[in-house]
Amino acid sequence: MKGSYELTAISYHAYPYVADKYVLMSSGSSVGDDYGPLVVAMRPMAPADLKGKRIAVPGKMTTAYLALRLFEPDFEAVVIPFDKILDAVREHAVAAGLVIHEGQLTYSSGGFHAVLDLGKWWKQQHSLPLPLGANALLRSLAPGVQQECCRMMRESIQYALDHQGEALEYALQFAGEMEPSLAEKFVGLYVNHYTVDGGDLVPQAAQKLLDMGFEAGLIANKVKVEFIR
Repeated sequence: MKGSYELTAISYHAYPYVADKYVLMSSGSSVGDDYGPLVVAMRPMAPADLKGKRIAVPGKMTTAYLALRLFEPDFEAVVIPFDKILDAVREHAVAAGLVIHEGQLTYSSGGFHAVLDLGKWWKQQHSLPLPLGANALLRSLAPGVQQECCRMMRESIQYALDHQGEALEYALQFAGEMEPSLAEKFVGLYVNHYTVDGGDLVPQAAQKLLDMGFEAGLIANKVKVEFIR
């Protein structure tokens, strides 16, 4: 929000709060197509049962939180670091948890039950992928610098997709204790053709998401998403 970084990763939900300083990059988005953040619980629940419940969320500026509020406006959000949410659900500190990152793949091994897949719900409702995270550039950068950043980002992602073994080995040094097979599966979900270039569909989906957030009173200001290619 202070404009400290020339290039930064943000959630799409955060964009309205930094749109005066940043423009989005067409490359680098994390997008779920018919899958996305999950709400899980220790017992089987219907999505309608989430109403009024205490739900652990990974942050109120995440796209996952915005999507859950659009699905069910009436719940008590308890902000917990994303990697501690399953623990909070297991300990019954909350009724359910909104899981992102590798928790989307590991929850079932811990005895948790999936209540709601927000990416699947979004696709069913709007026939669009769910844009979760983006890369953003300072508006004050020269247009040529912005375009060069986008070119390098796009080519870097394409190189990684073309050399997946090498790229995964490099990335694993930043992945904590994540198993290589799990990392490969997670990367396969969220690094896809939309990440190389969002085309027309990701901007359309992002605009829909943020417009709905504004209309629901979840986002204070209405913005037009702007992308640099």
